[in-house]
Amino acid sequence: MDTSIQRAIELIGEARHIVALTGAGISTPSGIPDYRSPKSGLWQKAEDMVEVASSLGFRRQPQRFYEWLRPLLSIIREATPNPAHIALAQLEAAGKLEAVITQNIDLLHSRAGSRTVYELHGHLREVVCPACHYVTSAADALDAFMTAGVTPRCRRCHHIMKPNLVLFGDLLPRAPLRAAQQATHTADLMIVAGSSLEVSPACDLPEMAKAHGARLILLNYGATHMDDLADVVIHDDVAEVLPRLAAPWTAPRLADALAALMAATTAPLAPLLAALDAPDAEQAGVSPSA
Repeated sequence: MDTSIQRAIELIGEARHIVALTGAGISTPSGIPDYRSPKSGLWQKAEDMVEVASSLGFRRQPQRFYEWLRPLLSIIREATPNPAHIALAQLEAAGKLEAVITQNIDLLHSRAGSRTVYELHGHLREVVCPACHYVTSAADALDAFMTAGVTPRCRRCHHIMKPNLVLFGDLLPRAPLRAAQQATHTADLMIVAGSSLEVSPACDLPEMAKAHGARLILLNYGATHMDDLADVVIHDDVAEVLPRLAAPWTAPRLADALAALMAATTAPLAPLLAALDAPDAEQAGVSPSA
């Protein structure tokens, strides 16, 4: 694996326009279950998930949707960003990463410090009314639901509101999708972290990046349909691998530390050294023995 990591670091160093695509696997180290893995996937916990967590299911039985959402919402609210989220935020702060495209709704990228995040499947920041499209902050509404079981209702038309998420049967929000596609078109390197690449249209973005000449790094526990086309494939824990890939741009460098130390040590002598270097030092009244 060390060879793959070194090659990935080289690709990051060479790239000028890097984007990251993340899936549920980047948040599983934070304790948030994914949707497909045999041990933690939500498919096994709700065989009728497509029916419950769909736009049609919400319209028919919104209370059933909220009861399905309750345990997941509880986990998400307790979760904190893990080293993988932080590594991407640090890469962005260092000027190496331009954007994060995520399929996740948990807000952990933003909480880790990432600034440019395209949330393809929505988020838990807001609740929206399906009837009149009124949008408001989700914090108080979801607090009331979690503590007292009060289902959020629209203050305008009193319809039951839903979190601003993409449910099964919904179209993806146009603005973040277009932004993600544009970022993919201009990227010369895409890092895929924690995605099985099975959900469209997000799964099409790595192939789109390759078609436009980008390199591709895949970090995921399981194999994906893009493994054979990727430049680097690492099947391991993203929370361990991503910080290693980001380290050259985020870890303190010894040379910088030494330079700062030397600058601090010689600062009081700077005026004297400048005077000694001046051509007319003697005429200025400063002798070498001063």
